[in-house]
Amino acid sequence: MKTKNNRRSFLKNISLATFSTLALSGCNMKEIDEFLQGNFRELTPEEKDEIVKNLAEKYKKRYGKDFTVSDTPAMVGVLFGYALDISRCIGCRKCVTACVKENNQSRDPQIQWIQVLEMEKERGVDLHHSNINYDHEKVPEKGHFYFPVQCQQCRNPQCVTVCPAKATWQEKDGIVVVDYNWCIGCRYCMAACPYGARHFNWGEPSIPADEINTEVHYLGNRPRQKGVVEKCTFCVQRVREGKYPACVEICPVGARKFGNLLDPESEVRYILDNKRVLVLKQELNTQPKFYYYFG
Repeated sequence: MKTKNNRRSFLKNISLATFSTLALSGCNMKEIDEFLQGNFRELTPEEKDEIVKNLAEKYKKRYGKDFTVSDTPAMVGVLFGYALDISRCIGCRKCVTACVKENNQSRDPQIQWIQVLEMEKERGVDLHHSNINYDHEKVPEKGHFYFPVQCQQCRNPQCVTVCPAKATWQEKDGIVVVDYNWCIGCRYCMAACPYGARHFNWGEPSIPADEINTEVHYLGNRPRQKGVVEKCTFCVQRVREGKYPACVEICPVGARKFGNLLDPESEVRYILDNKRVLVLKQELNTQPKFYYYFG
């Protein structure tokens, strides 16, 4: 019989001494239950309701604000896709700022899910000669164009394949998510991701209480803890409520498009059918659902 090498098999064999250690360290029963909870995909609706309720109480205690914690599931008949018009992007980085605010990313140490690369027009798309640290008084800089990179939401996500704890997976609507309660911080997913789209919390994330976003999703923008990996989720807390991702909504030049790839009438499908489209590192066969095009 094959032994399952994951967090659940470990927890089934955890010793009574560990429970005693948790208790002596000051953990209350809710904190112990949180540590021992099952993988989110395997929980009953009642268990999920109890978990999000406890999280709302925990965050209110920490930040002094009322939180709405959702666990809205994927919609039937939806496969989310993203398209970005390279010819329009001006490198203003407003998408980065909006993403940080919407998704409760740490300010210190700093974590940003979107990286905007500046490239020379003469070289074309050239990752090796791109500049992530450009600092101009005005953008776009003459002779350059801009190439934002974030999670590519692959159909064949290598990050999911290598996770030993099964803490990350692809949902039915195509969004690759992370259960932060199950992440063990091994960073295998970071090594496997060819896009540098996953970020590790080396320190305790810091978010000013007056800037915290209190509308959160369990598998998305809820406050994280030290020692876990996080990533873009296409703003799962927004798109499953019929809204656009924050980066799409904020873009001042309309370079970012988002929609249902299964809907032949959607804007993102029109782009795929009618524009010159490319995917990043196509030769790796990760099959991104994030498309770049020239409008």
